[in-house]
Amino acid sequence: MAEDEPKPSQLSMPLVLDRDLTKQMRLRVESLKQRGQKRQDGEKLLRPAESVYRIDFIQQHRLQFERWDVVLDQPGKVTITGTSQNWTPDLTNLMTRQLLDPAAIFWRKEDSEAMDWNEADALEFGERLSDLAKIRKVMYFLITFSEGLEPANLKASVVFNQL
Repeated sequence: MAEDEPKPSQLSMPLVLDRDLTKQMRLRVESLKQRGQKRQDGEKLLRPAESVYRIDFIQQHRLQFERWDVVLDQPGKVTITGTSQNWTPDLTNLMTRQLLDPAAIFWRKEDSEAMDWNEADALEFGERLSDLAKIRKVMYFLITFSEGLEPANLKASVVFNQL
């Protein structure tokens, strides 16, 4: 969780809000509404409380997951769900089968500075990121904000050990 700066043999990779991709996915939802159409079978449409984030793997090999570093500047909850492949919404739509399990869930309670999380699932998800980094340069995530949170309230990164 939110700890000291990464050690020299560690690499911290931030989750960055992808404003363009989030906007593109929101336009897809609006387009369907305006035309009175339904989503494709199995298509994942972006909900208002969801945003698309990405990690650009500045190093792809010899990474071992160390920890999530997530800070919420106010009480609330975020759910971080990875996607199994890169997608370009102008060519293909995000499908629900491309969403990875388990998701990592982080929350901060009222009157507390401490972060809590679903530790086992978050660790399993983090460990999968080490393997996924070997085969891709970018990974996309859907982050769901709840209990009053929005993207401005989140600072998140994944810390890896460099082997």
